[in-house]
Amino acid sequence: MNGPISFSPQNFIWIKSATLDFYKSPKVATSETPAQIIRKDPSLDEIVPAGAKIEKLAGGFLFTEGPIWIPRTDDTDGYLLFSDPNNNTIYRWTQDGQLSIFMTKSGYRGMDIGEYGQPGSNGLTLDKERRLTINQHGNRRVVRMEKNGQLTVLADHYQGKRLNSPNDLVYKSDGALYFTDPPFGLPKFFDDPRKELPYSGVFRVSPDGRDVQLLTTDLTGPNGLAFSPDEKYFYVDDWDTSKKVIMRYEVKPDGTLSNGKIFFDMTSAEGEDALDGLKVDQEGNIYASGPGGLWIVSPEGKHLGTIVGPEHPHNFAWGDDDGKTLYLCAKSGLYRIRLNIPGIRP
Repeated sequence: MNGPISFSPQNFIWIKSATLDFYKSPKVATSETPAQIIRKDPSLDEIVPAGAKIEKLAGGFLFTEGPIWIPRTDDTDGYLLFSDPNNNTIYRWTQDGQLSIFMTKSGYRGMDIGEYGQPGSNGLTLDKERRLTINQHGNRRVVRMEKNGQLTVLADHYQGKRLNSPNDLVYKSDGALYFTDPPFGLPKFFDDPRKELPYSGVFRVSPDGRDVQLLTTDLTGPNGLAFSPDEKYFYVDDWDTSKKVIMRYEVKPDGTLSNGKIFFDMTSAEGEDALDGLKVDQEGNIYASGPGGLWIVSPEGKHLGTIVGPEHPHNFAWGDDDGKTLYLCAKSGLYRIRLNIPGIRP
């Protein structure tokens, strides 16, 4: 308060409140293990070097997700940000091996947070001005962090109804933002009474931020998404154990999508996991979190091979100065692997 209640102003009382939060402490844990590579095509050798190793950088998280590499500037070296949606936190990992909390309450501040399995942030990316853009599960919105630390809401409703729980996101070169919106951040998923939209959509926010468009409702659980290097195609995969597919759409001049087709189907593959994170390298190869590991698929839709690590990777980001290091968010751990081809990144 700004003074004793007995001397309070006539028109208002300033009140400040605080909460006490408890976090499980993750730990830096450096180790290396040979990558288990399931080679389906000889051309995989052009992507994954011989003797590739997976390096563990940290562990002890509840569930790692949504990484993004923050490029070096004149003042700071490059570093990695990644989400722990179960812990409602964004972490920062620096190249000297230091791990710190970048943001608490990264996706939700509600008093009923105990009902949520994944209340925090999920997907992270950067816009043209290198401003961090965050998908917030519990708050059910997409926000942008301004240079002064303030948050600007980019999308939280469509046609008067609240979004489900924005999951992953990517910017097009014209500044338009694309994001997926399954209900996995809601406490009861598809059956949650808070759910207002009858579908799980893929949305586009126009470059000026004034318009939110629904692009497709083809998938039950749209998740990872990415553009081809020339932005002629748009890929999105599906977290659906009965339909484990990557869809490919043609990108129209106005930024909307057309001619959606199944680009790759791994429904029959062994493993309980459906599809999660998705990225593309500069040669157009697609990297998808699928059953059993990290699947690498050629631009023509041919399965080149799968990388199997100590933990299942659910999302990943290209990092380091040359963009050839793939950082893997894999359940309780953070890992990386060096590859031969740099990736597409903001």
